[in-house]
Amino acid sequence: MGNLLKVLTREIENYPHFFLDFENAQPTEGEREVWNQVNSVLQDSESILSGLQAYKGAGQEIRDAIQNPNDLMQQERAWNSVCPLVIKLKKFYSFSLRLEEALKSLLESLTCPPFTPTQHLEREQALAKQFAEILHFTLRFDELKMRIPAIQNDFSYYRRTISRNRINNMNLDIENEVNNEMANRMSLFYAEATPMLKTLSNATTNFVTENKTLPLENTTDCLSTMASVCKVMLETPEYSSRFSSEDTLLFCMRVMVGVIILYDHVHPNGAFNKSSKIDMKGCIKVLKDQPADNVEGLLNALKFTTKHLNDESTPKNIRTMLQ
Repeated sequence: MGNLLKVLTREIENYPHFFLDFENAQPTEGEREVWNQVNSVLQDSESILSGLQAYKGAGQEIRDAIQNPNDLMQQERAWNSVCPLVIKLKKFYSFSLRLEEALKSLLESLTCPPFTPTQHLEREQALAKQFAEILHFTLRFDELKMRIPAIQNDFSYYRRTISRNRINNMNLDIENEVNNEMANRMSLFYAEATPMLKTLSNATTNFVTENKTLPLENTTDCLSTMASVCKVMLETPEYSSRFSSEDTLLFCMRVMVGVIILYDHVHPNGAFNKSSKIDMKGCIKVLKDQPADNVEGLLNALKFTTKHLNDESTPKNIRTMLQ
C-alpha cells in the first residue's frame, strides 16, 4: 500500500475519507524533533493513568477526624493520609500542563501553511498518531476521574486544614510542594467534570487566539479531517479489519469523540449545526453501532462536555440521537 495514510478513492457526501495506520506509523526525519518532544510527555501517560486508577482516597480517615475534632491522633492520621494523595494530585495536574505544551507543538506542525490538513496528515502520520494518543489519554483520564469523588473531598480537606494551620502560624513542609497559588490552580482543575479535556479545549482555543495570522480553518479543518478519518475506519469493515487489536477500534472511537469536542469548543458555530464539516449524524451512528458498554462514556462526553449541542441551530434529529 505504500503510504500509511491512504486517501480512499470513493467520495461520499464530500467528507474526506482516509485510512491512517494508528498502530504502526513511524516518524520521518522531518517529524523527528517534534515527535521526540511529544513522545517524552506521552511515555509518562500510562503511569499517570495507573496512578489515577489506584487512587483510593482518605475518606474514612477524614470522617474520623471530623467526627473527633479534639482527638489529635485522628487529626494526624487524616493529615498523614491526605498529604501523599495531594502530592499525587499535583503530579496529575503538572502532567496536564506538559500535555498542553505537547498539543500546541502538534497543532503548530499539523496546521502550518502552505499545506492543507489533508496534506499534513499524509506527510506527518506519526504526528497525527501522537495527536490521537493525546486525545485517547485525555478521555481515559477523565472517564476515570469522574468515578473518583474522593479526589475533591481529599483536596477540600487539605485546603481547609492548611488554612486552619496558617491561622495558627504553623509551618507545614508540604507547602513547599503545594503552595497557595498551586493549590488554587489545582482546585480549579479538579473542579471540572472533565479536567484534561478542558485543558485541551483551552489550549486549542488559545492556540487559535495567539496565532492571529493562521486562519481558524487550518485548525478546525485539521480536527474535522481527523473526525472523518476515524469515522470511516470504524464504519468500513475492509479498513477496520486491518487493525491487529480490537483496542484500536476503541482508540478510534475515543479519538473521534475527542476531536469533535475540540472542534465544538474552537469553531464559533460548533460541531452540531448544518454548516459543520463533521458528519455528526454519521459519527453518532458509528458509536451507537458498537456494544453499549464500550460507548456509554463517549456518548456522555458528547452530551455533557460539548458547548453547542443545545444551541437552537442543532438539528432536532441530532439532539434526539444523543438523548
